Amino acid sequence: MLVSSQSVYSTIELMQNVVVIGGGTGTFVVLSGLKQYPIHISAVVTIMDSGGSTGRLRDQYGVVPPGDLRQCLVALSDAPDLWRRLFLYRFEKGDFKGHNFGNILLTALEQIAPSYQEVIDTAEYILQTKGDVIPVTFDKVHLCAKYEDGDILETEDLIDTAFHKKSRIKEVYLKPRAKANELALKAISQANYIILGPGDVYTSLIPNLVVDGIKKQLAQSKAKIIYIVNLMTKQGQTSDFTALDHIEVLESYLGRKVDIVIINSSKISKDARGYYEEFGEKIVEDNVEGRKDIKAVRADVISKTSFKKSDADEVARSLQRHDPQKLALVLSDIINS
Repeated sequence: MLVSSQSVYSTIELMQNVVVIGGGTGTFVVLSGLKQYPIHISAVVTIMDSGGSTGRLRDQYGVVPPGDLRQCLVALSDAPDLWRRLFLYRFEKGDFKGHNFGNILLTALEQIAPSYQEVIDTAEYILQTKGDVIPVTFDKVHLCAKYEDGDILETEDLIDTAFHKKSRIKEVYLKPRAKANELALKAISQANYIILGPGDVYTSLIPNLVVDGIKKQLAQSKAKIIYIVNLMTKQGQTSDFTALDHIEVLESYLGRKVDIVIINSSKISKDARGYYEEFGEKIVEDNVEGRKDIKAVRADVISKTSFKKSDADEVARSLQRHDPQKLALVLSDIINS
């Protein structure tokens, strides 16, 4: 029997309500660290992914893209380690090569559930999540990007892998337009803090902001907005972007200013820098002092562990990431100050 709940989101008295908006590995890192603190977390998650295992399942079964949702569910999980490992397990050979078990399970649940909310409810029950995972929309849409040179790319995976593009992205939009999940709007309206990043600006963060209703709700919110600046630029999307470039692009879609930014102050290893340089990527320059209206928090927030692509993984993965515990400590200090 599928598990159902009357509401995924509920206000918890005496706790700070924190909304994390995004998708991908960056959001996974933030949620993994924050769940240890006495705050109520709502993860508002993009569902525009169209690459890798998620893309194959989307094409074959017409399902809501499960990849980013699955990562957030695992990040907030308080279930035994075996369940978390199972949801993250990726097949390395055979017909399932490249597929993630968690993606397959969410796809199967969608085939038998009366609504996608019941899919989320059931997964949250299995994984005993400490917080709510909320798809930003239930509509099945694709991400599109228009570049300054006039080119248009449709679907998230093409934008994400357009490493050849020299022209900057002029605009991103959804095709067709999408209506916001009411639970996402409610979470934002009741938030004390809203966290964006780290993560690909154009394929993980902004896709949430172009859903109809989200920008308006953010503009009305009294919550402080925290942006975690990426460690590195991304070829084809944010080539040569400084910290302020990232912030100004986000603000153009937010419809309001960012209040606080977190910037890594620790050195990135020579080996990691060399790896990124091979792909035309570099450390994001810290030039936030140019914005006196933004509070900049600088701290050592990088992981000492390098992350490499597995043989079963069909998409590129970052080598250098933020550290969940270090980042959560900084966030907790901001939230409770």
